Amino acid sequence: MASISKKIDENITQIETIFGNWSDIVERRFDLDRCAWGDDPAIYVVYIDGLCDHELIENTLIKPITWEWRNKDTADLWEHIISCEGQTADYTQESDIDNVVRAVLRGDTAIFVSGSDQAIVVSSKHFPVRGIEESSTEGGMRGPRDSFNENFRTSTALIRRRIKDVHLKLEQGTMGVRSRTEYGIFYMEDIAEPELVQQIRDTIDKYEIDAVFDSGMAEHLMEKKWQEIFPIYQATTRPDKAAAALVEGRVVVVFDNSPEVIIAPATINTLFQTADDYYNRWPVATFARMIRYVAAFIAVGLPGLYIAITCYHRELIPDKLLYAIADARSQLSFPVVVEVLIMELLFELLREAGIRLPSQLGNTIGVVGGLIVGQSAVEAGIVSTMVVIVVALTAIASFAIPNEAFASVFRLLKFVIIITSALYGILGFILAMLVLVFHLASLDSFGVPYMSPVVTCGYTGEGYKDFVVRVPIKKMINRPKWSNPDERCRLVRKRK
Repeated sequence: MASISKKIDENITQIETIFGNWSDIVERRFDLDRCAWGDDPAIYVVYIDGLCDHELIENTLIKPITWEWRNKDTADLWEHIISCEGQTADYTQESDIDNVVRAVLRGDTAIFVSGSDQAIVVSSKHFPVRGIEESSTEGGMRGPRDSFNENFRTSTALIRRRIKDVHLKLEQGTMGVRSRTEYGIFYMEDIAEPELVQQIRDTIDKYEIDAVFDSGMAEHLMEKKWQEIFPIYQATTRPDKAAAALVEGRVVVVFDNSPEVIIAPATINTLFQTADDYYNRWPVATFARMIRYVAAFIAVGLPGLYIAITCYHRELIPDKLLYAIADARSQLSFPVVVEVLIMELLFELLREAGIRLPSQLGNTIGVVGGLIVGQSAVEAGIVSTMVVIVVALTAIASFAIPNEAFASVFRLLKFVIIITSALYGILGFILAMLVLVFHLASLDSFGVPYMSPVVTCGYTGEGYKDFVVRVPIKKMINRPKWSNPDERCRLVRKRK
């Protein structure tokens, strides 16, 4: 750590050595009347072009310092600058050159004064950011339309706007030795379990990495087991969902440069929930959740089940349907498993192509491409119409799963179940599904069972009120089990 010198020329040399020949670094030197410093400037200002508000620098820093100095009787330049900045800007005083450099890299402006061994760091961050828009990944029929963006302070403000409580705590830090990405840990001090908050802190501090550019990178570093394919965090772009998680006792981590925040702990139940569930009537929300759970089974198991039945257990198929399938397959040269794999891979290819293309063109490619490929494959005798229907249902069902990370895992496991069903029939299908269920039951997210409330020892049953069936909000009296036991109650009837 290098200290700031009282000789301003030494400070200028240090700054120029550190930043080298940066083309976007701005250095400004000012010689003021009544300041006798020889050939050295009285004030040295440094900032990075593109990260600062030029109007603020000019009107709040430069003009007050230079113009008001002429009309003041004081001979203390440092006190004059402090008085100017104290009236118009947010500033700190730094005595270490490394801290000053970090501040400049964040977008602040540093002011060095001759004769002082401290620098003034003025908050002047201003860089292009995307506006607050509607979430493109978590749409809904009701509720707020705003979403997080890549600006850290905007994202924290969207959460603060929803929870106006002194118990809402924000702990900030940086992640990445070179990127120094800002992050913030949000939690309700009186509701969240202290052990959970400490575990989040420990997982963030566990590794040191060059750079973190998105919450997804940090999420992977924070996972306990890198081999695990299921997400143990819940990612969301919706501030209302993050705020709802906080008042349930969960922890929200916000990262700069990322439009998504991550929430812990996460369970299968929370990954299948949407914000709309709490804005719609409870029968509508319950029906929607049932549809999602059925869709999850279809997304992961329907192709494998179809292969197992048509290849090994044709007696389970009604006679008329069996004759229709046999007639459709009479002109085909590939076995059922090859048909299914061909169509599944084609649909995954279309899905990937749609993501990489512009949004409007991507949607067109997904719909039109699927129709054209499916029809052409049937006419060419590569696949049967029944396989096209099965694969199309599987693709549609995967879109009904609210959490994209969770749905992606199901799309991968679908191929494993296809192979086991092709090898061992219905026995292989059942075995693969049981292994999947047992694996999910063995997982936990920061001590909370992944399949909570189904797999929870000593559970009181309160969690089932917000499971597949979402009971009326009047009946959801207590918070989930992971919250502080002393603050478990969240609803009290004030009068009859």
